Amino acid sequence: MAKTNMGTPDNSSSGKKKPSPVRGPGGPANQPASMRPQLEKASMPVLMRLTRVPRWLLVVGIALCLFVGLVLPRSLSWLGGILLLIVAFFLGWLLALSWPVLNGQSKFLRTLIVIVVVLLALFKFVGIL
Repeated sequence: MAKTNMGTPDNSSSGKKKPSPVRGPGGPANQPASMRPQLEKASMPVLMRLTRVPRWLLVVGIALCLFVGLVLPRSLSWLGGILLLIVAFFLGWLLALSWPVLNGQSKFLRTLIVIVVVLLALFKFVGIL
């Protein structure tokens, strides 16, 4: 008497291939290793320190860097560019960490914001702003 598995469909009779095995968030086992685990591991100590800082202080600090970076006069535009790059780096880092859980629209908008801040920093360095 042959045993059949009631919980799973039998793909052998239909001729369909079984899906390839998946190992963790990296995808199929035959995909090349990504840098994501390295980024997460390197980010963990910084994230742990950031959880100890009051949220309002982090928001105010980033907003202050953005504001000061935008309003500095042309004689200090290099400093404004550095402040804006700090903001862009922080936002890009958070985007990279949250990338797997974001939907397409969120990915697009957050990437666009990082690009705009980087462009503003470049304009500051050149002296356009």
